[in-house]
Amino acid sequence: MRIETLSDGEITRQASGRLGVETRGQGFIEITDAAARWVAGTGIRHGLVTIFCRHTSASLLIQENADPDVRRDLLTALDRLAPRNVGYIHSTEGPDDMPAHIRTVLSGVSLSIPVVEGRMTLGAWQGIYLAEHRDRPHRRELIFHLTGA
Repeated sequence: MRIETLSDGEITRQASGRLGVETRGQGFIEITDAAARWVAGTGIRHGLVTIFCRHTSASLLIQENADPDVRRDLLTALDRLAPRNVGYIHSTEGPDDMPAHIRTVLSGVSLSIPVVEGRMTLGAWQGIYLAEHRDRPHRRELIFHLTGA
């Protein structure tokens, strides 16, 4: 095993950005290409990118991006874990609201991905997804932050 270390003489840099994503309702939207373009555009070669979703009813996932059946099965599993219309107390925004909050708790709102040679180190079949957990379309905002050299 070989682990490379940045030299002490390199200056740590930071970059921040935002990405607005229009959703069509419940489902997964792949943002891998947008994230990769942003990382490459920063000029930072080695570091850690954090992506943060500013919402409580949408989340971020790293998941297989080769077979769309994986995403369909994930939606089915989430429906079983957090079903609609089961008598939640919080229901002012509709029957999909509380299940959306539960799904967000289960999947999370931030990701951290190492960057090496100016590229995210995702695996061959990994993609980055925004998961919309509400039934109606929404505009979601993601914050990107990359620290490195």
